[in-house]
Amino acid sequence: MKRLRIASLLSAALGLGLVATQAMAQAYPNKPIKAVVPFAAGSATDQIGRAFAQKMSEVLGQPVVVENKAGVNGMLGADAVAKSAPDGYTILIGTNSTNAALKSLMKKLPYDQDTAFAPVAYMGSVPLIVAVNNDVPAKNLKELVDLAKSKPTQITFASASTSQLVSTEVLSSMTGIKMTNVPYKSGPAAMTDLIGGQVNLFSADFAVMLPQVKAGKIRGLAVTSTQRSKAIPELPTVNEALGLKDYELIAYFAVFAPAGTPADIVNKLNAAVNVAATDKTILERFSALGFETAPASPEALAQRSKAETAKWAKAIRDAKIEPQ
Repeated sequence: MKRLRIASLLSAALGLGLVATQAMAQAYPNKPIKAVVPFAAGSATDQIGRAFAQKMSEVLGQPVVVENKAGVNGMLGADAVAKSAPDGYTILIGTNSTNAALKSLMKKLPYDQDTAFAPVAYMGSVPLIVAVNNDVPAKNLKELVDLAKSKPTQITFASASTSQLVSTEVLSSMTGIKMTNVPYKSGPAAMTDLIGGQVNLFSADFAVMLPQVKAGKIRGLAVTSTQRSKAIPELPTVNEALGLKDYELIAYFAVFAPAGTPADIVNKLNAAVNVAATDKTILERFSALGFETAPASPEALAQRSKAETAKWAKAIRDAKIEPQ
C-alpha cells in the first residue's frame, strides 16, 4: 500500500508538472521578448531583424525588442543568447556567421555551436556586392584581379562579418591573388572607409552596399550569387565576370532560441516568423536588397544549419583561412 501511495503521489506530481508546463506554453508570451541582433545598427541583419520583430510583435501580442550586441563576427551576441534562459523571451537573429561559419573561424567558441541553440525559423537570404573605391583603376572584376596579381598584398579589402571575409578570401583563392584584409567592427564603418579610400575593396550585403553603388559613391563590380540580381541587373555574377563555375556565397538570416526552449514556444515563434516572411510590406521593402524568404519549419532550419555549417567549413578550408 505504501509503495502504491508513493507511486500515486509521483504520478500526480508529474501530472501537475505537465499541466504547469502546458499552461506556461499556452500563456506565452506574457511579457516582451528580446531579439538579440549580433551585428551593428544599420547592418542588413539589423534592418531585416527589426522589420521581422515588428511584425512578430503584432502576431504574438507582445513587443519584440531588438538589442544590438555586436562583436567578433557575431559571437558576442550569439553567446549571450546561448547562455540565456530557455523560456522564449530571449532569441537570436542569427546568420551564416553565428550559426554556420564561426565554428570553423574560431579555435574555440564560448558555446557549442551545434547544441547551444534550438532552431526556430528561417528568415531569408541576400547576396553580396563586390565593390571598390572609385579611385581604384579597375573598371570590372577581371581588371581588379589583374591589378591584384601585379601588386600582391597591396590591394586592401574590408570585412566586418564572416560572409564579407570568406567571400573575398574565397575569391582570392580561386583567382590566385593575394590581398590584405582590414577588419572592422561594423559594415557601415567599413563602408565609410571604402568611400573615403582608406580601403580599396569591400564585399557586403545589399543593405549596406546598394545605396552607395546607386549614388555613385563606390563602383560595383559583381554580385556573389549564381544569378544576377533584379535589384541591380547590370552587375554580372562573379562567375560571369571571371569565367568561373562554382563561386557562390550569400548571407542568410534565421531565428534561434536557447537550447531547451519548449517545443510549443518554438512553434509559436516559428509561426510568427513565417507570417513576417510572407508579409507584403516586408517583401516589398527588402526585395530591392535582393532579399528572398523561404518560410519553413524548425526542423527544416535544423537541416539547413547542418548543411550550411559543412558548406562554410569547406569554403574556409579552401580559402586557407586560419582559425583565430
